Parts: sequence; structure tokens; C-alpha cells
Amino acid sequence: MPWIQLTNPFNNIALSALTAAIPIVFIFWALIIKKMKGYKACLLTTILAVLIAIITYRMPIGLALLSTADGALYGLFTICWIIIGAIFLYNITVISGQFEIIKNFMASITNDRRLQALLIAFSFGSFLEGASGFGTPVAITAAMLVGLGFNPLYAAGICLIANTAPVAFGAIGTPITVAAQVSGLPEMAISQMVGRTLPFLSVLVPFYLVFIMAGFKRTMEVLPAILVSGVSFAAAQFVTSNYLNPMLPDVISGLFSIICLMVLLKYWKPKTVWRFKEEPTQTIDTQLRYTNGQVVRAWSPFLIMTVIILAWGLQPIKDSLNGLGQVKFYLPGLHDAIQTPNGKPLVIKPFTFNYLSNAGTSLLLAGLISLPLIGLSFKGAVKAYVLTLNKLKFPIVTIASVVGFAFIVNNSGMSTTMAMALAGTGALFPFFSPILGWLGVFLTGSDTSANALFCQLQHASASSLGVNPIITVSANASGGVTAKMISPQSIAVGSAAVGLVGQEASLFRFTVKHSFIMLFVICCFTLLQAYVFKWMVPSLHASEATTTAAGANITTGLYYLLVVAILVLFIALLVIWMNRKEKSKAAII
Repeated sequence: MPWIQLTNPFNNIALSALTAAIPIVFIFWALIIKKMKGYKACLLTTILAVLIAIITYRMPIGLALLSTADGALYGLFTICWIIIGAIFLYNITVISGQFEIIKNFMASITNDRRLQALLIAFSFGSFLEGASGFGTPVAITAAMLVGLGFNPLYAAGICLIANTAPVAFGAIGTPITVAAQVSGLPEMAISQMVGRTLPFLSVLVPFYLVFIMAGFKRTMEVLPAILVSGVSFAAAQFVTSNYLNPMLPDVISGLFSIICLMVLLKYWKPKTVWRFKEEPTQTIDTQLRYTNGQVVRAWSPFLIMTVIILAWGLQPIKDSLNGLGQVKFYLPGLHDAIQTPNGKPLVIKPFTFNYLSNAGTSLLLAGLISLPLIGLSFKGAVKAYVLTLNKLKFPIVTIASVVGFAFIVNNSGMSTTMAMALAGTGALFPFFSPILGWLGVFLTGSDTSANALFCQLQHASASSLGVNPIITVSANASGGVTAKMISPQSIAVGSAAVGLVGQEASLFRFTVKHSFIMLFVICCFTLLQAYVFKWMVPSLHASEATTTAAGANITTGLYYLLVVAILVLFIALLVIWMNRKEKSKAAII
């Protein structure tokens, strides 16, 4: 006999909502007041939510535990598998020494501090956010800027602010994947909505960065570079998020922005080279020490990754890979075991173990293919993988816990209770919806975790008010990016990267006002999308129809995979040919 959800256990919606919100209040207390480690806070929050579901919402113990396990299982495989693959790809470039070549190449393009901030903090940082995420971009780019002679506080602060526009599509689109799973909305529809909001912020961020550093007059001196950097990034972000998939916007946008800025700087330079009045000693060599072949070789893992990720996003290839290897199942005792108060079965998706079509598999494949090109042995790759798992052991626990929390809150009816209470804000709810995402990222340091926490609540609240839920679910991701620069985890990473450990409060003060300014912009824009700019909202049915129509048979997908293999082989042969040619020239000389 199915269990029927309770949405107002105390027959008083305010009291019921307060009870349902206890786990959220607890995680605030644990992270802000108690300063508890993230994984511990998330584990305890999940346990607390399970207890409330059982005691207050009278959910059977078995169903509560199964619901939590269902979410944790999804977090472990679908999300963590992607993150592990992304960090592994980055680690093999570091261990092989190729990342030093990439850093030298980026530093050699210009000596102007304003242009270095655009190129490294914004464009290169966005690329790294897309390729790995989870603090990596800020740590690398901030350390690079300090090495080039930036004031440490400015280096960390600028990199944190620059790491705003790309966060929603970070780590190969993981936040969007989670938002889709938790809310039940099509992944592509959320990608399109976010991709129609953030490009406006992406155009503004480069101007904002330079203005913070150098003031208005000096900013106008490099306006061509600012426009090229921001517009190229925003255009690529819009196109990829709307017409390709949510996995590639940051990678492609970051690369495209770097290339466009490099082309501009080949034909245009500012009249004066701007530097800080008092600069630390420069420690990074800005003279390019490597040949074109070496630079292409160093970038080759990321080029191969881009091709393979792009292919994995195509529906015919997904169909083929799923046909060759995929397992779907419900946790025993969970399917059709819960009914909503109106008597309809609660939709619970089966767990899909798509071990071939998962983006994490494509990242692992890209890394393995790259090994001979970057000169790393299989033993070195194993070392990189062990290093990756060790680095991610606590984030893995955090993600599994927070997704388990999201599932138990949804299945027990707690999210519906809070949604009913939030509906009291009426027509203004779209304005407040980005604030939930902002709070989630501030608390957890992750847009992925914030989406897991609040996207179901955003969906339920919007639906109860007659607002398109795509708007509010996407606003959770878009609003969340503005808190990345002030989350305790990000502040800690930024401080450590530039040697400001113990001065985290100074860095927080540097970034906090900018966080609020950007959040306010997103809130106003979301409100306008809900009631004025309705034409910006993608059609939910159209997105579903496109996904269905895109399905192709296995044979077609295999042909596509053959084309991908040829492209990857071409990149590999190009790298080998360029390096052999340069070695031959060196031998003759």
C-alpha cells in the first residue's frame, strides 16, 4: 500500500514550513556559526532531514532511507564520476609538466596588468572552471597573477570575481545536470534558460574587473580588449548552452575568448602599459620559452576533451552508447511506493547506470588517449588518478550527502511544505528565487550543491504561483554564481593560493559588495523574465520534443563515433608531426 505524503503535518502552514526548514537552518548554523567542515555539516543535515521525515511527516523508515540512498547513489555516480574525470584530466597535465607550458604561454601574451587580468583571471579561469571547477580555477589563476607581479589581495579578489560568469556551467556542466535531476525539468531547457541570463553578466564582468583595478579612465584605454573579451565569451556561452549542451559552454567560451583576445593583441595594443604603483617581484617568466609544437602538445588533452565531450552530447551517440551499455533499475521498495496528497503516484525516476554515455567516461577516455601525446606513462596516470581520488574524498562525501538530502526532502513532502509557504511572497517570488541559490553557494561553496538543495523547492514554489518553473530553477543556478566569490571555501582557496592565509577577512571585504551588486542584477533580471521578457523563456514542451526527436538508432551513432575517432586521430597526428618537425629543425641547426 503506497504511503501518502503529508504537506501540512501541523495543519498550520507556517509551523509546518518552519519545521521543514530546520535542516536548512541547521546547515547555516553548522557552516557559519560552528564553522563545521562541509562534509560533516552535510552528513548531519541529511540525518536531521531523515529524522524529521520519519517523526513529523510520518514517512515509513524504509522509504526514508531508500529515498536518501537513491539520491546518494545518483550523487556518487552521475555527479562524482564527472568531477573525478575532470580533475584527473587536469592532474595528468600537471604531473606530465605540460601545464607549466600552458601557464608560460598565457603569461607571455601581454605585459599590461589590465590585459593579463582579462586573459588569465577571466578567459583562462573560465576555461579551467569548465574543465575542472571546484576551486581549481581560482587557485591556479590567482597564483599566476601573483607570479606576474600582482598585489596578492587584488590577484585573489579579481580571480574570485572573474569566477562568476562561468560557475553555472562548471565542471563540464555538473550544476545544470543536478538541477535537471532534482527538479525533473529537461536538462537542455535549464541550460538554455541559464544561457540566456548569464551572457549579460559575462559582458559586464571584464569591464568590472579592470575598473576595480585601474579606475574608469584607465579602463577606457583598453575598452577594445574588454569588449572583445566579454562579447566573444558571452556569444560562445549563449550558442553552446542553447544549441549544443550544458557540458561545453565554459570550455568553448573560455578558449574562444582567449583566441579572440590574442588576435586583437596581435594588431592592437594600448598606448601605455599599465602596472600597479607598488608591485611585488615578478617570478613568472613572460618570455615564451616554448615552440608552437610544444604549446599545441600541452593543450592537446583539453582539445581532445572538447571534441569528445561535444560528441558525447549528441543524441545519436548517446543512444548508441546506451544501447551498448546501460543499466536501469529502481531501488527495491521505492517504485510506486509514494503518493502525493491528490492521490497521484510521486514520479520517481529509475537510477540509470549509463557507464558508457556518462560525461565522466568521456573525460577519462580523453585523458587516456592524451597520455602518449603528453609523455606520461600509464603508471603516471594511475598516480594522477589516485591523487584525484584523494583530493576529492571529502567533496565526494559532501555531494552524496547533499543529493541524498535533496531526495529525502522531495520524497517526504517537505519541499512542498516550504513551497506553499514561499508562495506567500506572491508575484515577487521570482525576484527572491536567485537569493536561494546565492545562499546555497555561500553555504556549500558549490553551485552543484546549491542546486541539489533548492531546485525542487524552486520548482514547487513557482508551480504553486503559476510562474514557469524553468525561470526559478535556472535562477537558482544563475543567482548562485554571484556567491561563489564570498563563500568560505572559495575565500580559503583564494587566500591560500596567494599566501594570504590568516587574512581571509580582508579578501572577504574586498569581494562582498561586488557579490551583492551582481546578485541584485540577477534578481531584477529574473523578475523581468517572469513577467516582461517571457519570450526569453524556452518552451518546456519544445525542449522535451527536441530530445525525443533527436533519438537515433545505434548504427547512426556508431558512424558519428567513427567521425569523432578520426578527428581525435587528426589532433594526435598534428601534435606528433609538429613536434617531430621542430626536433628535426633543431637537429639541423
